[in-house]
Amino acid sequence: MKQNIVTNIIKGVAGKINKAFENPFKKIGLSWWQARMIKNIPVDATTFKLFGSTVYFTNKQELFHAVEEIFLDEIYKINLPENARIIDGGANVGMSVLYLKQQHPSATILAFEPDEMNFELLNKNIKSFNLTKTAPIKKAIWKENTTITFSNEGSMSSKIETGENKLTENITKIEAVRLKDYLNETIHFLKLDIEGAEYEVLKDCRNDLNLVENIFIEFHGHFDKTYELTEILLILEENKFKYYIKEADAVYPTPFARGIEKKNYDLQLNIFAFRN
Repeated sequence: MKQNIVTNIIKGVAGKINKAFENPFKKIGLSWWQARMIKNIPVDATTFKLFGSTVYFTNKQELFHAVEEIFLDEIYKINLPENARIIDGGANVGMSVLYLKQQHPSATILAFEPDEMNFELLNKNIKSFNLTKTAPIKKAIWKENTTITFSNEGSMSSKIETGENKLTENITKIEAVRLKDYLNETIHFLKLDIEGAEYEVLKDCRNDLNLVENIFIEFHGHFDKTYELTEILLILEENKFKYYIKEADAVYPTPFARGIEKKNYDLQLNIFAFRN
């Protein structure tokens, strides 16, 4: 009996040691030591080596989150044909673009990013990796061609300001384009991570999604606007999409005991919509 207990303890300790030295970053060409370096990048660092090329960034936490979500968890993993057409709405600094071009070198990508700082880094990363058939576009995706109010945060939180919560000091005017106008040919993959604007944009495109084959939507919602999620799912169903939903962020780990802290969003969901 004592021998079994000791054996189990040894196995448990060995398992923990092995887990500590596991290297999920191996799939993106990084050694265990390099993976540890990612987690310990200096706060003021602005570059990072990935696949032998330089990635430019400003926010260490957002970089690490993007590397994990996009390159390790492969949230955008998808089978696409040669010369696929991709629209990346909310490209940020370009990590999604780098992944999609790595997986689909012949694809043409329109990468929309309205934030001033993010767009500059997106451009630098496209050039650093020598990406072809990739067009960075410094405009916001919206429901009309217009000039809109936008918060330049230089982060993943940059967003269109609709007048409800203008608490930031970095408000500016930017050019916005109507997504509907770009849906006049087959789009093999449409990514929408546009910080709360996805409902208005999809509602405007309701009758124009027949040429889109796959859609990724990061939904940002509020409890007092649950109809937005309901209508987005209805729009997908009307257009013959099947969908799968995952939590993008555990906004409330204990939803019944949410506390009184005001959150930017009550819901953050990843919606994967596909035809086959």
